[in-house]
Amino acid sequence: MTPRTILLVEDNPSDIDLTRRAFEKSNILNPLVIAEDGQEALDYLLGTGIHAERDITQTPALILLDLKLPVLDGLEVLKIIREHDKIRRIPVIILTSSRQEQDVAAGYDLGVNSYIRKPVDFHQFMDAIKTLGLYWLVLNELPPPVS
Repeated sequence: MTPRTILLVEDNPSDIDLTRRAFEKSNILNPLVIAEDGQEALDYLLGTGIHAERDITQTPALILLDLKLPVLDGLEVLKIIREHDKIRRIPVIILTSSRQEQDVAAGYDLGVNSYIRKPVDFHQFMDAIKTLGLYWLVLNELPPPVS
């Protein structure tokens, strides 16, 4: 069985590269799909727009969601995810540099599974990704897809 994808919703090329490197160094082998704005993430999840041909029964194991995104911000994306029956159970982790208390509160109010602040140091970031991968991809029991 091939590992399920991880959807990374991030618009900063440096953060995308940093996340890829951290996944590689942590031996997380799940394919990483990148969406560079909120609308692209929803298109991927719902099989619309540029992802209209995608098999939407193959849901990601996990969504890593930045907050500061073009087109639709992360909180709006999270709200829409939680409103859609077919994708609402996918674990969503906000992975952001925002330290704003209202962002943390809003994320949890909208149903985020976890809120992680990006460490500035690469080694700290790698440790965070390794721990995240161990918990969410190995230890955590994923919910069954909604039929």
